[in-house]
Amino acid sequence: MSKDTIFEKKTLINCRGKYLDLSIPRIMGILNITPDSFYDGGKYTTEKEISNHVKTMVEQGSDIIDVGAYSSRPGASEIRTEEEYRRLKIALTQIRKDYPEIIISVDTFRSEIVKTVVKEFNVDIINDISGGELDAKMIETVVELKVPYIVMHMPGTPRTMQKKTQYKDIVREIIEWLGAKTEMLKLRGINDLIIDPGFGFGKTPEQNYQLLYHLYAFQLLELPVLVGLSRKSMIYKFLNTSPNDALNATSALNMLALTKGASILRVHDVKEAKEITMLFHKTKTEGMNYLN
Repeated sequence: MSKDTIFEKKTLINCRGKYLDLSIPRIMGILNITPDSFYDGGKYTTEKEISNHVKTMVEQGSDIIDVGAYSSRPGASEIRTEEEYRRLKIALTQIRKDYPEIIISVDTFRSEIVKTVVKEFNVDIINDISGGELDAKMIETVVELKVPYIVMHMPGTPRTMQKKTQYKDIVREIIEWLGAKTEMLKLRGINDLIIDPGFGFGKTPEQNYQLLYHLYAFQLLELPVLVGLSRKSMIYKFLNTSPNDALNATSALNMLALTKGASILRVHDVKEAKEITMLFHKTKTEGMNYLN
């Protein structure tokens, strides 16, 4: 058990026989291969664009490459499964060619996509924005494949989630929801779990900040916590700016998330996030050394 926490949080995730050590914070670099994502939609659609961007993220210190082919921004257009797979195939083929051993997560809520990408491209982690709520076969698929699973909280769908922001106690309700979901998965044999409170998904700006302030409460579940704040509207709308000008503020909130127990930062800007995690880990290490 860690000396600075009463909770014995899981720190190792088994990715195809390789262990991702989350005892120090890790970086998940975002690769959106969509035309309509809120910040980088349409930037990475060709093999060359994808290859160059992944190369940059790897060189800057990304531990995981998170590939998304279905935009989940509020009000995003729906696409067919065939189109989602077509986009993913281009990206995953290129990434596995360039970096056979890199840890890849795929951001999808469709079990059919999960089956295909895990078997064809050795995808390591499934990042499901719905926590299994949008596809009745998702949980059984994850159980069958025994693939690490990121469980995110989102009420409704990307089209409807911002109409479902009524909570009596948002922190308690989301912890209870994630707890019930992860306990069910554990009972079915899935132990490599990561939880995500779902910043921006079915939450008002004020609720997002409430979740961030009380993020440490999620340690009750004794699972790694992923935080995705990168350039989101809770930042740039509050500051009356734009996603393009939200890097500095994103960095500030990412550091706050680390101090409150985040294990993984999901980011567009790997270099800056990596520097933050290094400074955080150095400060924590030297602080513990002083106490000893």
